[in-house]
Parts: sequence; C-alpha cells; structure tokens
Amino acid sequence: FSLLSTRTKDESFTYLNGVQGQFVDRTAEFNLRKERQNLLDEKIRDREIIEEKSKQLESLATRLAKYLSPQIYQSIFENENEGEQTHARKNLTIFLSDIVKFTDLADTLEPERLAAVINSYLSEMSAIAVECGGTIDKFIGDAVLVFFGDPETEGEEEDALKCAEMAIRMMKRVGELNKHWKKLGVVDGLKVRMGISTGFCTVGNFGSDLRLDYTVLGSPVNLAARLQTMAENNTILIDEYTKDLIHSHVKSKYVDDITPKGFARPIPVYLLKDFKSLKHRERRKSLTHVGERVEVSFIDSSDIQAAIEELKRIQEGFEKDYAELNNKSEP
Repeated sequence: FSLLSTRTKDESFTYLNGVQGQFVDRTAEFNLRKERQNLLDEKIRDREIIEEKSKQLESLATRLAKYLSPQIYQSIFENENEGEQTHARKNLTIFLSDIVKFTDLADTLEPERLAAVINSYLSEMSAIAVECGGTIDKFIGDAVLVFFGDPETEGEEEDALKCAEMAIRMMKRVGELNKHWKKLGVVDGLKVRMGISTGFCTVGNFGSDLRLDYTVLGSPVNLAARLQTMAENNTILIDEYTKDLIHSHVKSKYVDDITPKGFARPIPVYLLKDFKSLKHRERRKSLTHVGERVEVSFIDSSDIQAAIEELKRIQEGFEKDYAELNNKSEP
C-alpha cells in the first residue's frame, strides 16, 4: 500500500483519497503508541498500588504490634510454620501484679481520668518489662502478667534475676509517678501488690480457630497470683524456688508458709526487698572484642580484672593444647 500511488478515476478525489490513506496509516501508528502508553500507565498504577498496600501493611503491623509482646510479635512474623499450634514445657519465672482497690477507683474517677491513669500505669510497667526482657502475657484489667524464660532464656537464674529486677524497678516507678496520678484524682496514689513464682509451665498457643493466645499455664501461675493477693501494699512476695535462685544477689525476708489450693505441701514465702548491690545488674552489659581470627566476649563484665585473669588462664590452656598437638604431629 502506497499513499502516493493511490488514485481514483475522478481526479477531484485524488487529494481526499490520499488523505484517507494517510489517516488510516497514522491511526495504526497511533494505536501502537497508545497501547504502549497504556502499558506504561498500568505499570505505574501497579507500582502505586503496591506502594499503597505496603504502607497499609506497615501501618497494620505497627498497630498489631501494640497488641502483642515484642518477642511474640517477632516470632510470629519470622515463623515459617504459620498458624501451627506449638506448646512446650519450660521452667519459667512468672510475675503478676495488681493495683489495690482498683475497682473502687474505677467507680469514682471520670472515664477520661481513669483512662489516663491506667494507660499511663500500664505504659510505664510495659516499658520496664520489655527493657528487662520479659514477655508480656496479658493485661487483665489493671493486672499485669509477665513471664521470663520464653521464647528466649538465659538460664533459670538469670531469668529469675531479670524478673526480680523488673519488679523492683516497677515498684520504684510507681512511687515516682504517684505525684502525677494524685493530680489526676487518685487521692492516695496507686498501691500495687506483686507476686513472683518459678517452676515448670506449659507455654504456647491456646485458643480456638477464631482466636489464639500465646500464654502460659501451670501451678507457678496460680502460685504467683496467690502471692500477689496476700502481699501487703507496695510489696513483692516470691516463692522459695525463686528465692533460692537469686538469694546471693537480693535482700529478702521470710514471711510465712502457705498451702495454696492444689499444692500438696506448704510453700515458704519471702518478701523481696532490693538487690544487695547494683553491681550485679551491670554484669550483663557484655564487652566484645573482635580480631581477625578470634572474637572474645565478656559474659560477666562486673569485674573486668577478674575476667582478664581468667582470659589469661584460658590463653595458657590453649597454648598448652597447641603445643601438645604439634608434638603429636611431628614424626
């Protein structure tokens, strides 16, 4: 097809016929360009949709994180076996706290002030729990349930020590914030009771197909609740097992023997006062030095000089082993 060779018998139509031919030819070119532009526009729209969906997912994840303990949130998003119900038997340290006469407070304060008080309290307690490495199980009204030893553990002694540190810090923080809460209408300030128990529990996902809770079950949970209810205002009670794990680092006082429902024999109860020295709580501030072939980490940095002496002994041991290996390899 050639536009220049297109003719009709009537010469008056030559230009018109030529224009028609040129028009048809450029329409095909225009359609190709339009199709290409449409494809580009679709890609741009797809990219914008993907970016928008990503922002929505990020926003959703941020909101969801507020409903879960950081450790549980991380394990859910990193778990390849999505939805799998996992349970385990672990030795955990359980913490439970409660505000004294909170029901009376809820009945007297205006809703806005009540929300300000409880949200402030739970925010402060949660921040301390996370800093100490605790897994926040749930809030039951004003009660706070936290456990140590899952999903991560540093051993039962360190887990118990972290829990004790958390409880002591929480109690001190409540005292500091009472001036603020009194301004909101809490005339006498908040009074809190805390209980700590250590023992084997079942931890994992419990619930239905519609809703799951990652929580802990077992007698140590019940014992922590019992200790919390019998504690005096602004005190922390611990069971004997917990006391035995941390006794070399904390000040405690024997209170009484109790026999909670479901327990076969009496359980000695102790009042947790404070750490004997803050020096211990600095022990986990690890120091690490990395060389070309060796990385050295101080797992206990509370006494650097003692750690250096131990490192020298380790070095001597390596040198001795190396010499023996060389002697054996010689013909």
